[in-house]
Amino acid sequence: MDVIILAGGLGTRLRSVINSLPKPMAPVADRPFLEYLLDYLISQKITNKFLVSVGYEHQKIIDHFGYKYKEYELTYLIEDTPLGTGGAIQLALNKIQTEQALIVNGDTLFNVNLSALIDLHNQKKSLITVALKPLTDFDRYNNVMLDDDQKIIGFESKKYQHQGYINGGIYCVWKNILSSFDLPSKFSFEDDFLKVYTEKIPMYGFISDEYFIDIGIPQDYEKSQIELPSLISKVSF
Repeated sequence: MDVIILAGGLGTRLRSVINSLPKPMAPVADRPFLEYLLDYLISQKITNKFLVSVGYEHQKIIDHFGYKYKEYELTYLIEDTPLGTGGAIQLALNKIQTEQALIVNGDTLFNVNLSALIDLHNQKKSLITVALKPLTDFDRYNNVMLDDDQKIIGFESKKYQHQGYINGGIYCVWKNILSSFDLPSKFSFEDDFLKVYTEKIPMYGFISDEYFIDIGIPQDYEKSQIELPSLISKVSF
Protein backbone atom coordinates (compact mmCIF):
# COMPACT_ATOMS: atom_id res chain seq x y z
CA MET A 1 0.00 0.00 0.00
CA ASP A 2 1.36 3.43 -0.90
CA VAL A 3 2.07 5.72 2.05
CA ILE A 4 1.64 9.49 1.88
CA ILE A 5 3.48 11.70 4.37
CA LEU A 6 2.13 15.23 4.82
CA ALA A 7 5.27 17.33 5.33
CA GLY A 8 4.31 20.68 3.82
CA GLY A 9 3.04 22.66 6.81
CA LEU A 10 4.44 26.04 7.84
CA GLY A 11 4.97 25.11 11.49
CA THR A 12 4.29 28.66 12.66
CA ARG A 13 3.91 27.69 16.34
CA LEU A 14 7.37 26.08 16.29
CA ARG A 15 9.07 28.86 14.35
CA SER A 16 10.56 30.42 17.49
CA VAL A 17 12.32 27.13 18.21
CA ILE A 18 13.34 25.77 14.80
CA ASN A 19 13.59 29.04 12.82
CA SER A 20 13.22 28.42 9.07
CA LEU A 21 13.31 24.62 9.14
CA PRO A 22 10.21 22.79 7.87
CA LYS A 23 8.51 21.18 10.86
CA PRO A 24 9.32 17.54 9.95
CA MET A 25 13.01 18.52 9.91
CA ALA A 26 12.91 19.72 13.53
CA PRO A 27 15.90 18.09 15.24
CA VAL A 28 15.12 15.54 17.93
CA ALA A 29 18.25 14.32 19.70
CA ASP A 30 20.31 15.38 16.66
CA ARG A 31 18.08 13.61 14.12
CA PRO A 32 15.26 15.14 12.06
CA PHE A 33 11.84 14.14 13.38
CA LEU A 34 11.01 12.78 9.91
CA GLU A 35 13.70 10.10 10.31
CA TYR A 36 11.92 8.73 13.38
CA LEU A 37 8.63 8.73 11.47
CA LEU A 38 10.13 6.93 8.47
CA ASP A 39 11.77 4.33 10.74
CA TYR A 40 8.41 3.66 12.37
CA LEU A 41 6.68 3.29 8.99
CA ILE A 42 9.41 1.01 7.65
CA SER A 43 9.11 -1.18 10.75
CA GLN A 44 5.46 -1.82 9.88
CA LYS A 45 6.43 -3.54 6.59
CA ILE A 46 3.45 -2.34 4.57
CA THR A 47 5.18 -0.49 1.73
CA ASN A 48 8.43 -0.05 -0.16
CA LYS A 49 7.97 3.59 -1.11
CA PHE A 50 6.76 6.86 0.32
CA LEU A 51 5.14 9.87 -1.30
CA VAL A 52 6.22 12.93 0.65
CA SER A 53 4.03 16.00 0.22
CA VAL A 54 6.24 19.04 0.78
CA GLY A 55 5.86 22.80 0.60
CA TYR A 56 7.50 25.27 2.97
CA GLU A 57 11.32 25.10 2.72
CA HIS A 58 10.95 21.77 0.92
CA GLN A 59 14.46 21.82 -0.49
CA LYS A 60 15.85 21.28 3.00
CA ILE A 61 13.97 17.98 3.19
CA ILE A 62 15.10 16.91 -0.28
CA ASP A 63 18.72 17.90 0.36
CA HIS A 64 18.82 15.85 3.57
CA PHE A 65 17.07 12.68 2.40
CA GLY A 66 17.56 12.63 -1.35
CA TYR A 67 15.33 10.13 -3.13
CA LYS A 68 15.97 7.10 -0.94
CA TYR A 69 15.98 6.39 2.77
CA LYS A 70 17.38 3.02 3.86
CA GLU A 71 16.65 1.62 0.39
CA TYR A 72 13.07 2.88 0.44
CA GLU A 73 12.02 5.10 -2.44
CA LEU A 74 11.01 8.69 -1.69
CA THR A 75 8.90 10.61 -4.18
CA TYR A 76 8.27 14.30 -3.51
CA LEU A 77 5.06 16.11 -4.37
CA ILE A 78 5.80 19.82 -4.19
CA GLU A 79 3.10 22.36 -3.31
CA ASP A 80 3.92 25.59 -5.15
CA THR A 81 1.40 27.34 -2.92
CA PRO A 82 0.06 26.01 0.41
CA LEU A 83 -2.86 23.62 -0.23
CA GLY A 84 -3.85 22.75 3.32
CA THR A 85 -4.00 19.13 4.44
CA GLY A 86 -6.97 18.42 2.16
CA GLY A 87 -5.41 19.90 -0.94
CA ALA A 88 -2.16 18.05 -0.28
CA ILE A 89 -4.02 14.75 0.13
CA GLN A 90 -6.04 15.41 -3.02
CA LEU A 91 -2.85 16.00 -4.99
CA ALA A 92 -1.15 12.92 -3.55
CA LEU A 93 -4.08 10.54 -4.12
CA ASN A 94 -3.92 11.39 -7.81
CA LYS A 95 -0.35 10.05 -7.85
CA ILE A 96 -0.66 6.77 -5.94
CA GLN A 97 -0.56 3.43 -7.73
CA THR A 98 -2.56 1.39 -5.21
CA GLU A 99 -6.34 1.37 -4.69
CA GLN A 100 -5.93 2.48 -1.10
CA ALA A 101 -3.33 4.56 0.71
CA LEU A 102 -2.16 5.29 4.20
CA ILE A 103 -1.77 8.97 5.05
CA VAL A 104 0.32 10.18 8.00
CA ASN A 105 1.05 13.63 9.37
CA GLY A 106 4.72 14.56 9.13
CA ASP A 107 4.77 16.17 12.58
CA THR A 108 3.17 13.29 14.50
CA LEU A 109 4.35 9.82 15.50
CA PHE A 110 1.65 7.41 16.66
CA ASN A 111 2.98 3.89 17.24
CA VAL A 112 -0.10 2.18 15.77
CA ASN A 113 -0.16 -1.37 14.42
CA LEU A 114 -0.89 -0.40 10.83
CA SER A 115 -1.71 -3.92 9.66
CA ALA A 116 -4.45 -4.10 12.31
CA LEU A 117 -5.74 -0.68 11.23
CA ILE A 118 -5.91 -1.85 7.60
CA ASP A 119 -7.68 -5.07 8.66
CA LEU A 120 -10.35 -3.06 10.49
CA HIS A 121 -10.70 -0.74 7.50
CA ASN A 122 -11.39 -3.67 5.18
CA GLN A 123 -13.56 -5.58 7.66
CA LYS A 124 -15.86 -2.60 8.16
CA LYS A 125 -15.86 -1.72 4.43
CA SER A 126 -14.82 1.72 5.57
CA LEU A 127 -13.98 4.51 3.12
CA ILE A 128 -11.89 6.37 5.68
CA THR A 129 -10.43 4.86 8.84
CA VAL A 130 -8.85 7.19 11.38
CA ALA A 131 -6.34 6.13 14.04
CA LEU A 132 -7.67 7.39 17.38
CA LYS A 133 -5.76 7.94 20.61
CA PRO A 134 -7.65 7.75 23.95
CA LEU A 135 -6.79 10.83 25.98
CA THR A 136 -7.76 12.42 29.29
CA ASP A 137 -7.86 16.08 30.35
CA PHE A 138 -7.26 17.70 26.96
CA ASP A 139 -8.38 20.86 25.19
CA ARG A 140 -5.95 21.12 22.27
CA TYR A 141 -7.73 18.58 20.03
CA ASN A 142 -11.20 17.86 18.70
CA ASN A 143 -12.97 14.98 20.43
CA VAL A 144 -13.94 12.19 18.01
CA MET A 145 -17.30 10.56 18.82
CA LEU A 146 -18.01 6.90 18.00
CA ASP A 147 -21.01 4.58 18.10
CA ASP A 148 -20.83 1.04 19.51
CA ASP A 149 -19.55 -0.29 16.16
CA GLN A 150 -16.58 2.14 16.09
CA LYS A 151 -18.26 4.20 13.37
CA ILE A 152 -17.36 7.88 13.63
CA ILE A 153 -20.51 9.90 14.22
CA GLY A 154 -19.08 13.34 14.89
CA PHE A 155 -16.24 15.65 15.87
CA GLU A 156 -16.64 17.90 18.90
CA SER A 157 -14.85 21.23 18.56
CA LYS A 158 -11.84 21.93 20.75
CA LYS A 159 -12.76 22.44 24.38
CA TYR A 160 -11.80 20.84 27.66
CA GLN A 161 -12.61 17.12 27.74
CA HIS A 162 -12.16 14.92 30.78
CA GLN A 163 -11.74 11.93 28.46
CA GLY A 164 -12.27 11.06 24.82
CA TYR A 165 -10.58 10.14 21.56
CA ILE A 166 -8.39 12.39 19.44
CA ASN A 167 -7.46 12.12 15.77
CA GLY A 168 -3.97 10.59 15.77
CA GLY A 169 -3.08 11.82 12.28
CA ILE A 170 -3.09 8.45 10.49
CA TYR A 171 -5.72 7.58 7.87
CA CYS A 172 -6.45 4.64 5.62
CA VAL A 173 -8.42 5.87 2.60
CA TRP A 174 -9.59 4.78 -0.83
CA LYS A 175 -7.84 6.45 -3.75
CA ASN A 176 -11.00 8.03 -5.15
CA ILE A 177 -12.50 9.15 -1.83
CA LEU A 178 -12.29 12.88 -2.65
CA SER A 179 -13.20 12.76 -6.33
CA SER A 180 -16.97 12.50 -5.72
CA PHE A 181 -17.09 15.87 -3.96
CA ASP A 182 -16.82 19.39 -5.28
CA LEU A 183 -13.79 20.44 -3.29
CA PRO A 184 -11.49 23.45 -3.76
CA SER A 185 -7.78 23.03 -4.43
CA LYS A 186 -7.00 24.32 -0.92
CA PHE A 187 -8.86 23.03 2.12
CA SER A 188 -8.47 21.37 5.51
CA PHE A 189 -8.98 17.61 5.43
CA GLU A 190 -10.03 17.63 9.08
CA ASP A 191 -12.31 20.68 9.21
CA ASP A 192 -13.63 20.95 5.64
CA PHE A 193 -13.99 17.26 4.83
CA LEU A 194 -14.06 14.87 7.79
CA LYS A 195 -16.32 17.08 9.92
CA VAL A 196 -18.58 18.07 7.03
CA TYR A 197 -19.15 14.62 5.51
CA THR A 198 -19.19 12.45 8.66
CA GLU A 199 -22.79 11.34 8.07
CA LYS A 200 -22.36 10.74 4.33
CA ILE A 201 -19.28 8.51 4.32
CA PRO A 202 -18.66 5.17 6.10
CA MET A 203 -15.93 6.41 8.43
CA TYR A 204 -14.51 4.33 11.29
CA GLY A 205 -12.10 4.80 14.16
CA PHE A 206 -9.22 2.46 15.00
CA ILE A 207 -8.51 2.91 18.71
CA SER A 208 -4.94 2.49 19.93
CA ASP A 209 -3.40 3.50 23.25
CA GLU A 210 0.17 3.24 21.97
CA TYR A 211 2.75 6.02 22.21
CA PHE A 212 1.70 9.31 20.60
CA ILE A 213 3.62 12.57 20.12
CA ASP A 214 2.68 15.67 18.13
CA ILE A 215 5.59 18.14 17.94
CA GLY A 216 3.38 21.02 16.76
CA ILE A 217 3.90 23.19 19.84
CA PRO A 218 7.16 23.96 21.69
CA GLN A 219 6.16 22.14 24.91
CA ASP A 220 5.51 18.84 23.13
CA TYR A 221 8.54 19.31 20.90
CA GLU A 222 10.65 19.55 24.05
CA LYS A 223 9.02 16.36 25.38
CA SER A 224 9.98 14.55 22.17
CA GLN A 225 13.68 15.17 22.87
CA ILE A 226 13.50 12.75 25.79
CA GLU A 227 10.65 10.44 24.84
CA LEU A 228 11.48 9.54 21.24
CA PRO A 229 15.09 8.36 21.79
CA SER A 230 13.84 6.36 24.78
CA LEU A 231 11.10 4.78 22.67
CA ILE A 232 13.56 3.86 19.92
CA SER A 233 15.72 2.05 22.44
CA LYS A 234 12.77 -0.10 23.53
CA VAL A 235 11.18 -1.10 20.20
CA SER A 236 12.39 -2.55 16.92
CA PHE A 237 12.09 0.57 14.81
